[in-house]
Amino acid sequence: MATSHIFRIVFVNQGKVYEVYARRVSHGELFGFIEVEELLFGERSSVVLDPSEERIKSEFSGVKRTFLPMHSILRIDEVKKHGTAKITVLESGAAANVAQFPMPMYSTPPGEKK
Repeated sequence: MATSHIFRIVFVNQGKVYEVYARRVSHGELFGFIEVEELLFGERSSVVLDPSEERIKSEFSGVKRTFLPMHSILRIDEVKKHGTAKITVLESGAAANVAQFPMPMYSTPPGEKK
């Protein structure tokens, strides 16, 4: 019996931290991007609705796969079961005002001119 992989992907987008669950994660075909497919969300039949999960469900409704920039990914974990997808605001304070400076994905070998 084949095991089913579930991944928790945590990434930053427009000042918010997204936590989503998916069945497939790969380096993708686009250089510098992580490809995420088969997003998982909670059952719609549940009596109690989580507003944060509903917001992320509506944002990703109709998405077959998404490409996330490598520099926005905080972590990817393989988990046994999926939890609640959510969006949270970055903490306020000095750390929230710091943005990562874009860096090249590769560098020119020494001795070669650009």
